[in-house]
Amino acid sequence: FSASTLKVNTREGETVDVALADGWKISGVAAAKVADIKPGDFVGIASLPKDKGGDGALEVLIFPPALKGAGEGSYGWDLKPDSSMTNATVADTVKDVDGRTVTVSYQGKEKKIAIPDGTPVVTLAPATQDDLIPGAVVFIAGEKAASGTIGHQVVVGKDGVVPPM
Repeated sequence: FSASTLKVNTREGETVDVALADGWKISGVAAAKVADIKPGDFVGIASLPKDKGGDGALEVLIFPPALKGAGEGSYGWDLKPDSSMTNATVADTVKDVDGRTVTVSYQGKEKKIAIPDGTPVVTLAPATQDDLIPGAVVFIAGEKAASGTIGHQVVVGKDGVVPPM
């Protein structure tokens, strides 16, 4: 890490330099539980379609209230092939015979997502640039530009909790 560049190893094994945009932000992650998800919370859930319909969560991020509405919608995601990311408000939580299911709403639509046992659930936590140490796991929200990748938000693993996104 330098003041304006972060060198990272991608999931695919490539090493890339990420230019950090002016005003970039940093957060950490903290462990949470499914029981922490409440109606009205804003969540980001990466999921895959299930064989019998609906989606099954791969990970859940409970956003702090100040980020409610950030990236609202459901769109393709690169965590796994055919995965999607849904950033939405929790309408209700349900425990049924198939486990836990959350109903979320976004842009006038609703989606039910099952959260299997063992699914990573996290929330954002304070972090500083001092947490960007070699070997730390990061998730970077950014963009690919003609000049390379530009990072706007860095989420860094801390205290044994890694960004599952």
